[in-house]
Amino acid sequence: MISKAKLAGLRTWLDQFSREQSSDPAYRAWRKRFLQQRLQLGLQLAVAAYLTFILLELGLTAAQIKAWNPGWLLMASVAEAGLVACLVGVRSPKGKHRLGLIFLGSSWSITLVEQVWATLNGFAFPGLFSWTLVFLTQAALVPVRWYLHLASQVGLLTYHFGVNTILSLYPKGDQPLWEPIQVLYLLWFCGICNLSVFLYERLQKAEFRTRRELEAEQEKSERLLLNILPEAIAQQLKQDHRTIAESFAEATVLFADIVGFTQISAGIPPRELVTLLNQIFSAFDQLAEQHDLEKIKTIGDAYMVVGGLPTERVDHVEAIANMALAMQEAIAQFKTQQNQPFRIRIGINTGPVVAGVIGRKKFIYDLWGDTVNVASRMESQGLPGCIQVTKFVYERLQDKFLFEERGILEVKGKGKMQVYLLKDRL
Repeated sequence: MISKAKLAGLRTWLDQFSREQSSDPAYRAWRKRFLQQRLQLGLQLAVAAYLTFILLELGLTAAQIKAWNPGWLLMASVAEAGLVACLVGVRSPKGKHRLGLIFLGSSWSITLVEQVWATLNGFAFPGLFSWTLVFLTQAALVPVRWYLHLASQVGLLTYHFGVNTILSLYPKGDQPLWEPIQVLYLLWFCGICNLSVFLYERLQKAEFRTRRELEAEQEKSERLLLNILPEAIAQQLKQDHRTIAESFAEATVLFADIVGFTQISAGIPPRELVTLLNQIFSAFDQLAEQHDLEKIKTIGDAYMVVGGLPTERVDHVEAIANMALAMQEAIAQFKTQQNQPFRIRIGINTGPVVAGVIGRKKFIYDLWGDTVNVASRMESQGLPGCIQVTKFVYERLQDKFLFEERGILEVKGKGKMQVYLLKDRL
């Protein structure tokens, strides 16, 4: 008798097998496609191969080497028709949902059809040659779902031994239904085929999971890289490790700084401070994405964004202006500990810039040039809660936005400059 421990072990194995079969939908989808493709290939070969046997029989008959055997030709034609029907089925839209039945049908179209033919003719036919050829072909071409292979074998052997025993049918020439050495050979052959399919699928499943994990890690790394660099620059950097630098005839640069943040941060615990900055800058990031602008970096409580690069666009000045107004609305949603809304200074300038990536570690896509310096001065020498722009920006947007002239401003490194305050859209 089987012990309780063995029964418990068998139940555990069955539970684990059931979980493996029901887990990982992506693997099951892959296996389904694989099974359909390999079934189609196997059926094409089977149709062609079986046809050669039919043609050989006809040729031998025509050459008077063999006697005419209409019964065998009828059986072979039925088997060939079954294979063709399976081939049509596996190519049909409904066939992909019945791949298991098509697998069994393709196997039994050869093995069981000849058994039924032999039964109808009053004898048993142990077709060792055709059986092993079918089982080996199945294991080689369709090495998944080993239990389908086992079902095709068990179904055939059950019919052969069961029906022939019940009807007392034996091979021609009064041979035994099956010789012991042939039974042992067939059992080992079927066992090895099924084991090879089982081991192949386990290996394939492990490889599939590893590949999926690598793809997930690669996708994660790709997302992290795109959070640091623009997509076009990231692709260029992956292909070419040389210094990346481009000159743009015109781009619009925005600097923003939270007013009085140094004093505000003094009374906030470090964790809360970082959380607050993250919330504010995340809101700005969403705005940059909505306006199709490129965030460059944050420095402390300062935020830098640019329009017109790395992909050029004609409306970069207008897009930055809309971004600035939206940032003012967004920052007002955040309150200080005294329940006062935060305010920001914003400076904008437009003109030629150089952009690129330098260094070998901790890459950053950055901008250089006089345009960038002036934009920074527009912010640092601006007014709290205001958007200060240069004359270049004003001239580009005066027909679309409302401005207030601030006057002449002494800008460090540039001297006197006419500046304006962007108030609203017209």
